[in-house]
Amino acid sequence: LTPSALRLQFVSPYAFEAMQKVDVVRLAALSDPELRLLLPCLVRMALCAPADQSQSWAQDKKLILRLLSGVEAVNSIVALLSVDFHALEQDARKEQQLRHKAGGSNGESILVSQLQHGLTLEFEHSDPLRRLRLTLSELLAIMNKVVDSNGEFFLKSSELFESPVYLEEVADVLCILQAELPSLLPIIDVAEALLHVRNGDWFLCLLVANVPDSFSEVCRGLIKNGERQDEESVGGRRRTEALRQLCQMNPSQALNIRAMVVEECHLPGLGVALTLDYKPDTADEAVSPLVSYVSGLLLGTNSKVRTWFSMFIRNGQQRKRESSSVLWQMRRQLLLELVAILPRSRSTHVPNDGDMEEGGGSGYSGLREEYVVKASALLRLYCALMGIAGLRPTDEEAEQLLQLMTSRPPATPAGVRFVSLSFCKLLAFPTLVSTPEQEQLMVMWLSWMIKEEEYFESAAGVSASFGEMLLLVAMYFHSNQLSSIIELVCSTLGMKIAIKPSSLSKMKTIFTQEIFTEQVVTAHAVRVAVTNNLSANITGFLPIHCIYQLLRSRAFTKHKVSIKDWIYRQLCETTTPIHTQLIPLIDAYINSILTPASKANPEATNQPITEQEILNVFQSSAGVRGRQRYSITTQLLILYYILSYEENLLASTKQLALMQRKPKSYSAALMDQIPIKYLVTQAQGLQQELGGLHSALLRLLATNYPHLCLVEDWVCEEEVTGTLPLLRRMMLPSNTCRYTQSQLHQAFQKLPSSSPRLMRILEHLTLLSPGDLIPYAEALTASMALLLEPAVPRRILQTLNKLWMGLNTVMPRRLWVMTVNALQPSAKLLRQQRYTQNDLMVDPLIVLRCDQRVYRCPPLMDIVLHMLNGYLLASKAYLHSHLKETADFDRQSQTVSNLGVPGQPDTPEVTREELKNALLSAQDSAAVQILLEVCLPTSEEQQLGANTESLLRSIRGPLPGKSKQGSLGPSARGSVEDTEPEGGLLSDLREVQCLICCLLHQMFIADPNIAKLVHFQGYPQALLPLTVAGIPSIHICLDFIPELLAQPQLEKQIFAIQLLSYLCTQYALPKSLSVARLAISVMGTLLTVLTRAKRFSFFMPILPCLVAFCQAFPPLYDDVAALLVQVGQVCASDVATKARDIDPLIARLQYLKEKPQGVVTPGGGSSKLTLPQRTAEELGGTDPDVQLCYCVEATFMDIISSTLHGL
Repeated sequence: LTPSALRLQFVSPYAFEAMQKVDVVRLAALSDPELRLLLPCLVRMALCAPADQSQSWAQDKKLILRLLSGVEAVNSIVALLSVDFHALEQDARKEQQLRHKAGGSNGESILVSQLQHGLTLEFEHSDPLRRLRLTLSELLAIMNKVVDSNGEFFLKSSELFESPVYLEEVADVLCILQAELPSLLPIIDVAEALLHVRNGDWFLCLLVANVPDSFSEVCRGLIKNGERQDEESVGGRRRTEALRQLCQMNPSQALNIRAMVVEECHLPGLGVALTLDYKPDTADEAVSPLVSYVSGLLLGTNSKVRTWFSMFIRNGQQRKRESSSVLWQMRRQLLLELVAILPRSRSTHVPNDGDMEEGGGSGYSGLREEYVVKASALLRLYCALMGIAGLRPTDEEAEQLLQLMTSRPPATPAGVRFVSLSFCKLLAFPTLVSTPEQEQLMVMWLSWMIKEEEYFESAAGVSASFGEMLLLVAMYFHSNQLSSIIELVCSTLGMKIAIKPSSLSKMKTIFTQEIFTEQVVTAHAVRVAVTNNLSANITGFLPIHCIYQLLRSRAFTKHKVSIKDWIYRQLCETTTPIHTQLIPLIDAYINSILTPASKANPEATNQPITEQEILNVFQSSAGVRGRQRYSITTQLLILYYILSYEENLLASTKQLALMQRKPKSYSAALMDQIPIKYLVTQAQGLQQELGGLHSALLRLLATNYPHLCLVEDWVCEEEVTGTLPLLRRMMLPSNTCRYTQSQLHQAFQKLPSSSPRLMRILEHLTLLSPGDLIPYAEALTASMALLLEPAVPRRILQTLNKLWMGLNTVMPRRLWVMTVNALQPSAKLLRQQRYTQNDLMVDPLIVLRCDQRVYRCPPLMDIVLHMLNGYLLASKAYLHSHLKETADFDRQSQTVSNLGVPGQPDTPEVTREELKNALLSAQDSAAVQILLEVCLPTSEEQQLGANTESLLRSIRGPLPGKSKQGSLGPSARGSVEDTEPEGGLLSDLREVQCLICCLLHQMFIADPNIAKLVHFQGYPQALLPLTVAGIPSIHICLDFIPELLAQPQLEKQIFAIQLLSYLCTQYALPKSLSVARLAISVMGTLLTVLTRAKRFSFFMPILPCLVAFCQAFPPLYDDVAALLVQVGQVCASDVATKARDIDPLIARLQYLKEKPQGVVTPGGGSSKLTLPQRTAEELGGTDPDVQLCYCVEATFMDIISSTLHGL
């Protein structure tokens, strides 16, 4: 700008506001020079016909005319307004067309004829019309050049716009032209053109002041057409200056214009300049506008804005330091703000030791409380400028920054935050510390941090102080986890900064050698107080983060510092939602207990939590009313610790054995006192707040306590904890009658007379939640044996079963032990033999040594079977863990004692595993055999008509020959049904059989080898109809029947064929047919090799099975017939020498084989060949071969009759 332009008077904010509001009183108060600038608008306002016809405006208009009457320049403006603007516009448009055709050359002008003199002289000597033409021609020429320049900036030298004498007259002409010809001269295009002439910003302000409502439109247009980086070019700087002048004229809109700048990402210097110019009405003591603005750009979420402003900083640094540069103005202002808040007594010299002693006095005063927030904001801003925008601080800036960072704030939450930010800035930008004096200053400040940390935490009342961060960084330096330090710094500062790990080497040396040796770190960490009510809601860096890192680096064990008490105290001080660091902390702690820090020192491990401490946590757990001392979170975390500890102990037994270490396992007695299932059930309802703890507990339970994860339990829990039970409980009135345990006990003792009262009590208990039922558990189980007495209503038994299943969801292990002891036979009860949890896991079959009456009481039998299934699973887990616990230590000692003997050490390992598997198989098969035996009717039940084959009545008809084995024929069915209601024995037996078959089905599916083992052992043939019909999974026997047939014992072969006959009837599959063919082939082979006595004992029981084969698979008829004839012939040949005539029988057999249909009358009636009726005495006295021959004939007849019956 020229010196003359610098002296130009701009429109004041006062005058602009008066124009905006058309405040005549204010306008009247303006001085003549100020009023002169606004004349074009005021004259037009006075002369033009107004749209507002109100009386008030008429008065205002008179005042304006009176105001104008004394100003001489008004006459020239009135003359300008008297011109024919329509003709002027037409000439201007013709000239534009002419210029467009001529390619923009300054040829013949329609607006202005040939000029005799320069523009200025012409303007001076011209009349108003010619003045308008001259100015319009010059303005259009500039506007056309702007359009043709394609964004390249140029400065048009124009005599008309530069002459200081005529500037005001030219401005008048310009304002009148734009007002009268708005379509020809859009104000935005005129504003853009004015940037390319000298004094353009002055003309622009006058133009906008005379059209005040165009302010925002003009500014937005200038910003949109502006450069992305304004300080890079002359054009950018001119545009910024013009907009800055506009905003000084209308300061109320400055922040809106700044927002436009950020929105368009143009002219970053303008945004900063407007912020520097901005003077708020009420000063914010906390943070200055400049700090807020620049921080918002660099730390906001808009990455485009961040990149744009960072480029402004980087480019600005590359140019020489200029006082006119907006960037340097900004830096100077920031530095002034920084210096203003530094403690007054701080100077650039480093205080010596003498000064340090006076740290509490005024000689070393700290940061004032009202400046702490401002200081924190400044620190974050400088971090963003240096880390994100790449600002390189000058020596002065670096020195003052270091002075601020090492100042000592008051003990407030804001002070804690300031120290944390200062510390992280030191780590992020270690280059700020360049001289030995500065390094000494930093070390002294860090020492002060360590000393004051506890006081700050207590005085500020915050959970996360800077002490934890110091510890954490020290630990990271010791373990060389530099990336973790960088992550910590970035998260504390709240910005992503690129920090090179190599730049931290100096800080690492200071930390690890001067301030925080590893021993100091561990000793300090243990003394740090635990966080009260630790939860995920407490953010920041806490003591738990430090302890976790020290545990991972094994610092505690290395320096023999006990951390057990600290961890236990912290676990006791937890609440929901669970803090994410707790589970990793427990895992690291368990690892430090079991795994030594080094092989050289196997004793260097942490101590586990004691059993008494664990019991203290659970002593007020399930079932005790009132406020619990420890939260559910604490109990679940301790439970997780125990289960995880036991699992890890088992997993690492081999390594421990090699090191000759055997850490102590937690006793079974302790585990019995922890309500595991209750706690897991509670955790299920808190899954959202417990994070991954619930799923981790389930995984540990499934591995170590499979009996607490039974599928039927989960299904049953839905019935207990589902929506329907919840609704029933909600309907239960709060003032309902409460029954005590003693009332329940008395009602049991007075059975059967107290049945109605007992029923009422039990029905009431069904409305309680499982947790509320716990106090009644002992009374319910202790009196179970009384329910075995006759005449106890079935409803009481079923309700008790329901209550027991409810209790089973919260306290299964204790409940099972109480139930097993309560159901012992009366003889054992007299001896007061009480079983423990351990007894039942070692020998699950104790469950079945109960009172025999339980076997005919279905509701109680259901409970017994549930416990049996659970204990069989528990026994497997118990033996597996016992084997792992002892095997590796035993093998280790075996290895030591058998040195030099090849192959010896592995033998015991294999043998123990085999023995364990054999024991488990024996347990399972014994349980199955006992249960199958329970299914057999007793002698009394047989007399009453109970029948094991009744399950098959609807599936298959009566099998021929079964009457010989004591079964009931079809004729007896009516009598059985008649006897069924008597005493309910038949229905009880049938229900027990169904329950047992259900359990066996589950066991066979879980482990098919049990099915194989049981069937290789065999069981009474009378149970085959029941097992085949009642156990759906028994079809797997078809896989191993060929193997069973190949056994050398005849009994097993007989059992295989009998089992196969039932399976073929139940499952008539292609596989069954092939196995049946094999069985017939085996029978044919055995016929040729068996002795006379064995032949009789083999074929007599299995010949009736051939009837079932033919019934299931008619294609086998020929093979069966051939086999029967062959059996008959062999038997006949053995008795050929005897007096008895056997030939007619052989002839009949041959005839039956060849013409079976010949035995039927044409009417489909009875057989022509009827067997002679023989008495039992007559058959019993006959020869075995003869008996076999008659049995063969009877089998033939049964096959024929069953086949014809099927047709």
